Amino acid sequence: MRFEPAGDPGTPDARSATRYLVWLAGRHPFLFTAGIGLGIAWMVAQALMPAAVGRAIDAGLAHRDPDALLTWGAVLLGLGVFQAVAGILRHRCAVHNWLAAAYRTVQVTVEATNRLGAALPRRVAAGEVVSIGTADIEHIGSAVDITARGAGSIVAVVTVAVILLDASVPLGLVVVLGVPLLMGLVGLLIRPLHRQQQAYRDSEGRLTARAGDIVSGLRVLRGVGGEPLLSARYRAQSQALRADGLRVARVESLLEAAQVLLPGAFVVLVTWLGARFALRGEISAGQLVAFYGYTAFLISPLRNLTEAADKLTRGHVAARRVVRLLRLTPELVDPPRPATLPAGPGELVDVQSGLVLRPGRLTALAATAPEDAATIADRLGRFVDGDVTLHGVPLRDLAVATVRERIVVADNDAHLFTGPLRSELDPHDAAGRDAVEAALVAASATDIVDALPDGLAGQVAERGREFSGGQRQRLRLARALVADPETLVLVEPTSAVDAHTEARIADRLSAARRGRTTLVCTTSPLVLGRAEHVVFVEDGKVVAEGRHDELLAAEPRYAATVSREEER
Repeated sequence: MRFEPAGDPGTPDARSATRYLVWLAGRHPFLFTAGIGLGIAWMVAQALMPAAVGRAIDAGLAHRDPDALLTWGAVLLGLGVFQAVAGILRHRCAVHNWLAAAYRTVQVTVEATNRLGAALPRRVAAGEVVSIGTADIEHIGSAVDITARGAGSIVAVVTVAVILLDASVPLGLVVVLGVPLLMGLVGLLIRPLHRQQQAYRDSEGRLTARAGDIVSGLRVLRGVGGEPLLSARYRAQSQALRADGLRVARVESLLEAAQVLLPGAFVVLVTWLGARFALRGEISAGQLVAFYGYTAFLISPLRNLTEAADKLTRGHVAARRVVRLLRLTPELVDPPRPATLPAGPGELVDVQSGLVLRPGRLTALAATAPEDAATIADRLGRFVDGDVTLHGVPLRDLAVATVRERIVVADNDAHLFTGPLRSELDPHDAAGRDAVEAALVAASATDIVDALPDGLAGQVAERGREFSGGQRQRLRLARALVADPETLVLVEPTSAVDAHTEARIADRLSAARRGRTTLVCTTSPLVLGRAEHVVFVEDGKVVAEGRHDELLAAEPRYAATVSREEER
């Protein structure tokens, strides 16, 4: 039995936390059912052992029958071997079910975050996703795993109750009535534990999100003197989380104590009653020994049942968080019947601003407000909905995957990921080495690769932290050029590089994108001066078009916008 993550995790049932857990269990029906069956066999074999011992004493020792003693001894040995084998196989199934449930949850969570795309940061805190991928998958896996032992414990308790009822009705009734009473008492602690765990999980998610925000913006915070204030807020929130954790631990300690005290008291009661019945001659010596064995055995299934209640509660809390994420829908969805596009580049038009991108041309967009340029870029890439057409077909009538394939928007919010630089620049391994090197030349990034000991095979650290801001920007530009989309929208691709590097990029960009539609959102005179066509946007609308030098002479507002860039 070898565990491997599912290639296709399937479509999760996100109607409720309970349905989600049932869906997880049903992904591996054979192993899940086998785990329950083996758990029942494992516990029942243990439940029958005291009966075999009692029969051996009554039939073999009390009546001095060697054959009966040997027979029941062999039965006891067989039960022991069977119990050991069933226990090993049950554990293997349980581990597989744990891993399958935990990592299938990771897969569906990643798919959900990918589906949300650019809307993810606005809909879910980063700490929420981190908590699901770290703590919650453990609780979900344990909730699926415990079902085997829980089912086996229920059947074992029923088996013991039947045997005791057959030997002594009062003792059997004590078990039949006492076990539900014990579970009800434990259940009184489960509900407050449920609430406290939910509050702790929410606080943990918020604190993780705040920690990520502080770390990512640490340089800015230090620059404006905001580090002490944010540190104080984080410290206060951390103490609040600690208090929530203490409340959870308080309820958990009570539950742990109940798991020891209540079964122990129950065992003492059954033992005391059995001893009294034996003294009155109502049960035999072998039955008394068997009763002692049952009282010792019952501790295990009772603890399993209380543990099952605890783990199922934790798993339900964790599954509720997963379901909450799975229920989120993207802001942009595919139309019921997506339209098709003609092959080849086409005219891309943003109706709201009046921007028209003609195919095969390098166009620059200069806006008096940088946020206007970013908004237009988002509409062109359909990261927000808008009246944009390609080949005369509205983007909202196309499948989102089609838009992403035809139009790529590269801005400075994109990250570098951990891994080999070659894979970072060409994640799909679709471009040859010559294409990657040509993109590096166009982005003036060859010096970055040359400085790495292993060149393109060198490892990129998390978010490319070993590179400066300008180096990361050039590598992001090279990655966009390697993708070689039909339409490429670049948002401020040279804002973090020096003037000499910017001039080289501006000179090479047109050749690198020859025959492709390219829009560069920038106010840099070096880039604007080398663009084939320049569009000037004011208050979100196109107010002028032409060559850079023509706009400088004819549009004072354009000249002022560009001059501000030169003065920086």
